[in-house]
Amino acid sequence: MQPSDQELDARGLVCPLPILRTKQSLAGMRSGQTLRIIATDPGAVIDFQVFAEQTGHQLLHLSQADAEFVFVLQKR
Repeated sequence: MQPSDQELDARGLVCPLPILRTKQSLAGMRSGQTLRIIATDPGAVIDFQVFAEQTGHQLLHLSQADAEFVFVLQKR
């Protein structure tokens, strides 16, 4: 996986906080930049898929290792 432009640690946060923090991070980024998010809330998997569909940001990567989920979004 290529390095991301920014990283957001959302471990320990539950819905809706991972998405809210993601929105804040993306607001300060330029189009085409990528944001890597690490979360522990299992509900984040669906949340980030829906978030990407609704906002037009591209979900480039989704993986799980142990109890952590890693997402990479590219800002539209």
